[in-house]
Amino acid sequence: MKGYRKYFGKKLLWFVITLVIAVVLNFILPRLMPGDPVAVITARTAQGISDASAVKRIYENYQKEFGTNKPMMEQFVTYFGNVFKGNFGLSFSQYPRPVSDIIKASIGWTLALQLPAIIIGWLLGNILGALAAYIRKGFDKVLLPLSIFISSLPAFGMAVIMLVVFAINLKIAPIAGGYGQDLIPNFSWTFIKSVIQHYQLPFWSIVIISIGGQAIGMRSMAIYELNADYVKYSRFLGIKDRKIVGYVFRNAMLPQITGLALSLGTMVGGALVSEIIFSYPGLGTTILQAITKSDYPLLSATTLIITLMVLLASFAIDIVYGFIDPRVKAAQFD
Repeated sequence: MKGYRKYFGKKLLWFVITLVIAVVLNFILPRLMPGDPVAVITARTAQGISDASAVKRIYENYQKEFGTNKPMMEQFVTYFGNVFKGNFGLSFSQYPRPVSDIIKASIGWTLALQLPAIIIGWLLGNILGALAAYIRKGFDKVLLPLSIFISSLPAFGMAVIMLVVFAINLKIAPIAGGYGQDLIPNFSWTFIKSVIQHYQLPFWSIVIISIGGQAIGMRSMAIYELNADYVKYSRFLGIKDRKIVGYVFRNAMLPQITGLALSLGTMVGGALVSEIIFSYPGLGTTILQAITKSDYPLLSATTLIITLMVLLASFAIDIVYGFIDPRVKAAQFD
């Protein structure tokens, strides 16, 4: 038990350190972008006002409200304290809308799209990889090159291909959005049907990309385990092949569990780009809007939340790994 506490304590310490570094970077990096978003808001508000002093007062009032007139260190202390209260301030681009409201409206779409797609892609990829390693012959000769080809495609590339083929050419799926533009969100069948239709292309573009890489990884690990000495010795002892294969694929799954955390990491990279390609109303589209409009609070909040999601996923996988990997268990009691 003491060994487990030591193992989990180390993982928790690194989690906290990484989170603090992420908070610092999420404050600094957006503010390195060129442009003055406060000046943009002032120009929008002061349209038609010819009095320069009045425009200046409007600009100073916005600076005071957003805190951009304070020294950078003081801004950071305020930001750091507010983050742990869940207060991300007001959006520059959608002023006076709170950043938290914008995130609440988009994070549900991202989670509903990304998590099922990544998990299903992970499961299908591992099943196909295991079958390729065990069956070999013709199945493996087809699956391996196909998996290599699919895994080499970037997520945005697959999204563009599916958009062109199914939405533009075949016209069997909507081109963009999370639901029909003429609909108001509600629980009617018409709205739900529209959401399902708009869901298909972004979902399958992520699933297909996930399958390729996972299948290659599982195939390699399974082949390595099938040729291990303990497998040959077990067969020599007359142990049934079904039981041996169960141990083989259990051992081969261990690195793939870590791969699941890395797959969740793609949710902040290429998979979010898929949202942008399809104009899906998730965090990917929100981040793009924040970048193009230099919306520091919104950009900091979205990237921090995504970073936190990946850290939590990685931390959870590490904890699970500590329970299921015999080598980790052995190391804890040394």
